[in-house]
Amino acid sequence: MKLHELSPAKGSRRPRKRVGRGQGAGQGKTSGRGQKGQGSRSSFGLPTGFEGGQMPLKQRLPKLRGFHNHWRHEYVVVNLGKLVRFDKDTVVDPDVLTEAGLIPRASSPVKVLAAGHLGHALTLRVHRISAAARTAVESAGGSVELLGAQPAADDAAPVGKRAKRRADAVEARAELLSRPATPAEPAPKSDRKKRPKGAEAASEAKPPQARGERGSKRKPAPRDSDTTAEPEQDAQQDNEAETEERE
Repeated sequence: MKLHELSPAKGSRRPRKRVGRGQGAGQGKTSGRGQKGQGSRSSFGLPTGFEGGQMPLKQRLPKLRGFHNHWRHEYVVVNLGKLVRFDKDTVVDPDVLTEAGLIPRASSPVKVLAAGHLGHALTLRVHRISAAARTAVESAGGSVELLGAQPAADDAAPVGKRAKRRADAVEARAELLSRPATPAEPAPKSDRKKRPKGAEAASEAKPPQARGERGSKRKPAPRDSDTTAEPEQDAQQDNEAETEERE
C-alpha cells in the first residue's frame, strides 16, 4: 500500500451543501431555514436536550429520592419481652428465633432491644444487643455472645473538636447537677425600729425645724435690709441736730 492509495472510509466525508445559490438548486432563497422565526437567525442555537418546547426528559424524571446508603446493615429487631417463651438456660440463636417465628429467616442479622421484662436466665447468640438489654440479661443470670464482625470501639475512633467540646459541656453540666444544693442564707434583719402608726406616730413626730435651725442651733443671719436701715436712721438724726443749732 502506498500513500496515494489511502482514502477515507466510504460515507465518512460528504461534499458541502451549497445553499443560497438560486431556487433551481433546491436550497436557494431561505437556504433551508424556512421563513421567519428563531431558526432563521444567524445566532440560532438550542440547548442540549431541547425537545421542541415540551417538558424535557431531565425534568420528567422523578427527583428528591433521598440518599441510599449502600453500606447500611438492616437488623431484625427482637424485644426482650418476647424471649420469655423460651425455657430457662435455653440457647437462643437465629435458628431458634426462626422456628419460633420471631424473625423471617435464619440468615437475618438480629438485634435485641430492652423492651419488656426477662425473669430467667438465657444464653443469647445474636449479632447486636443494646446496653440496657445486655444489663437485663446478665442481671437475670444469663449471658450474651455476639455473632459476626463487630464495629471498632468508640474510644479508638477519632473524636473531632466539636464533639469533644460537646462532651465536655455534658460532663460539666452533669457535675453541676450532681452537687448537693446548699440552702440559701436568710437575709439579715434590719436594725431599724418600726415606726409607730396612728396617734402614737403623730405624738412622737418631731416638729419641723425652722429655716435657720437646720443642722445647728445658730441664729439666722440678719438680712441686708436690716443692716442698711440703721445707718439711714443715724444720718437722719444728725441732720435734724444740725438744723436746730443753726436756728
